[in-house]
Amino acid sequence: MSDQPILQLDNLSIALRHKEQDYPAVSQMNFSIQAGEVFGLVGESGCGKSLSALTIAGLLRPPLHVTQGQVLLEGQDINRLSNRDMRRLRGDRVAMIFQEPMTSLNPLMTIGDQIGEMFVLHKGMSVRQARLKAIEALEQVQVPSPERRIKDYPHQLSGGMRQRVMIAIALACDPALLIADEPTTALDVTIQAEIVELILELCKARGTAVLMISHDLGLVARMCDRVAVMYAGHIVEQRPASQIFTDPRHPYTRGLVASLPLLGRRLQEGRKKLTEIKGVVPGLLERDEACGFASRCPRASEQCRTLMPPVTALEGISTIRCYHHD
Repeated sequence: MSDQPILQLDNLSIALRHKEQDYPAVSQMNFSIQAGEVFGLVGESGCGKSLSALTIAGLLRPPLHVTQGQVLLEGQDINRLSNRDMRRLRGDRVAMIFQEPMTSLNPLMTIGDQIGEMFVLHKGMSVRQARLKAIEALEQVQVPSPERRIKDYPHQLSGGMRQRVMIAIALACDPALLIADEPTTALDVTIQAEIVELILELCKARGTAVLMISHDLGLVARMCDRVAVMYAGHIVEQRPASQIFTDPRHPYTRGLVASLPLLGRRLQEGRKKLTEIKGVVPGLLERDEACGFASRCPRASEQCRTLMPPVTALEGISTIRCYHHD
């Protein structure tokens, strides 16, 4: 791997502007992803995962805005790019797969035109050349009869097929970074594994870095090399996947791992029902300078309720944000 990461977030903070006041949505976010690495971002809804993804893809819109920090894609700060330059970059060097393909695909364009558009816009191909490349792209994502399918419209395909088309569009120009935001949420459970394996196989063959955003811990454990756990806009723990699921340190991470419905766990631990984390993630208008997890944490002290814990380095490049992680 190259020493320079494909993606690097340096102290990134995002806020919501409301009545001339900024409310922090994501705070002091730091992580990097190397070429060919699969990096997981997990947490409950409202933690800031998708906002981070939209910022990396240059899709953040008012009243949300970046208040500080950098998003470096192959060493280039995307926050300093014009809208025109960002459009050139998006789809070419960074691509995104959304969780609901039916709302992401254009219902008025054929599948072939939507895939081919990527080759016309970013590679300067003719319409005829782009059509042939679209057929090839559908073959790569294992869509049967691609010569016929390029003439179909999104509503004529199943959910799994539409997501395969989204993967084909995202990887058409061999981007350096693929952002997958809950890519299997809208799919039948029987085909989720197929889509995950397809993404991994294609990205590994290309050396594409992947940012996998999910609340499905089983999916993240199976796919990712490293994982960052988010809570209330902060990364609270960042470690290799093999460690974070076998030896979680932050109380929130421990709660997430303990809530997994693993076969045999109830018998081994004598539990009669699934473990839960009581309470909810604080809203944007409810956050203050204290630890956001303090109201739900069994280990919380008075210090936790008044002051945000600093980021502490663990072994290697792992980090944690907690006063009581030991």
